[in-house]
Amino acid sequence: MLQLLLHLLVLLLFAPLMLGVITKTKAWFAGRIGAPLLQPYWDLLRLWKKGFVFSRTTTWVFRAGPVVGLVIPILAALLIPFGALSAPFSFNGDLILFVYLFGLSRFFTAAAALDTGSSFEGMGAVREVTFSCLAEPTVLFGLIVLARLSDGLALQNLLGPHLSQAWLTMSAPLGLVVVCLLIVVLVENSRIPFDDPNTHLELTMIHEVMVLDHSGPALGMILYGAAMKMMVLGALVVRLVLPLNTGMLWLDLLIFLGGELLLAVLIGVIESIMARLRMPRIPQMLIGTTLLSAFALVLTLR
Repeated sequence: MLQLLLHLLVLLLFAPLMLGVITKTKAWFAGRIGAPLLQPYWDLLRLWKKGFVFSRTTTWVFRAGPVVGLVIPILAALLIPFGALSAPFSFNGDLILFVYLFGLSRFFTAAAALDTGSSFEGMGAVREVTFSCLAEPTVLFGLIVLARLSDGLALQNLLGPHLSQAWLTMSAPLGLVVVCLLIVVLVENSRIPFDDPNTHLELTMIHEVMVLDHSGPALGMILYGAAMKMMVLGALVVRLVLPLNTGMLWLDLLIFLGGELLLAVLIGVIESIMARLRMPRIPQMLIGTTLLSAFALVLTLR
């Protein structure tokens, strides 16, 4: 029970900080002071203090979208270890549940967008679902590579202490998996170069156009869920890059949180030095990552 509470506490308290670090990094690259690191916490608090506003033309589907978007990352976080900290729940095949939990969240978000009847939100839903479908094989191939190296089908085993030794003999496939999963983190969290979370031009928006009609606490749940999703998916990359196990709980936790902060800085740097890709280039990029992750699997079968 203590491990479960610690897992949830770390997720709920730390996730918004990653958004603050990304914003601060981008401000630093632009030569600005930027918003405070804790600004995402104040934004969530401000949104929660407002009242719910729902159009009379929407149904329960529109209300369910933000709730599912908030709950799914919490459930997914219970299946994945935070660095060397074990996952609270683990069983053979949980990697399939992990991937399709986010698919369920995406379904409800897209359904909520379609429920508004807005053509712009429908356009965003189509784009989001298309790009996510193209990113899904990359995740599955990457997890199969890790399963091949660990001889297990539980995320706890895939991201276990054997990774330190695996880097010595299987550095090429692991390096490819890290690159592919980093790209998936950018796609799934609607970051540049695949999407721009700050854009307000409807014709180029993807995720943000889907949540235009949400406000107040509902928008807060969407933003909070997105922050937790970034932390949970980022945990895969952090664990692969920093497969350290000291045996000391506080030190392992610090290593994991430090890795998540470095990942947030890296995302901020990528967004600062890269432009957004043209829309036709995104599927080509995602198909390329699928091929790279499949090639990583071939390398493990030699």
